[in-house]
Amino acid sequence: MFFSNQWMVWALLSAFFAAMTAIFAKIGIRNVDSDMATLLRTAIIMLVLIAFVWRAGKWQNPLELSAKTWIFLTLSGLATGASWVCYFRALQAGPASQVAPIDKLSLVLVGIFAVVFLDERPGLREWAGIAMVAGGVLLLAFKR
Repeated sequence: MFFSNQWMVWALLSAFFAAMTAIFAKIGIRNVDSDMATLLRTAIIMLVLIAFVWRAGKWQNPLELSAKTWIFLTLSGLATGASWVCYFRALQAGPASQVAPIDKLSLVLVGIFAVVFLDERPGLREWAGIAMVAGGVLLLAFKR
């Protein structure tokens, strides 16, 4: 079955919610500075995740995590924050139907970075898919 891999279900849900993020954000930032909107969004995410982790019984002492975990989660958090600030500024200035596809160039970059930093080796099929996404991004993002 197509959905036999649990990661696939979560990835598709992620794509759905990312799409809704663009739509809701575009509507929500109409009357507020994009940086303020990013702050409010982040605060809401923080509250929801605290409740979720606590309710699911997944809380663990952050002080017991390794230094490596802290370093890379901090870097990931900084990259996420930078991405959100840039994304919201782009949404405020441009059409969501063009901003969101350009944002998805991250998929192409992940493919490249996975080879360089994670020693992953995508096959020809994966590279062909990544190239098609890149082509689709260019087609959608640069309307004439």
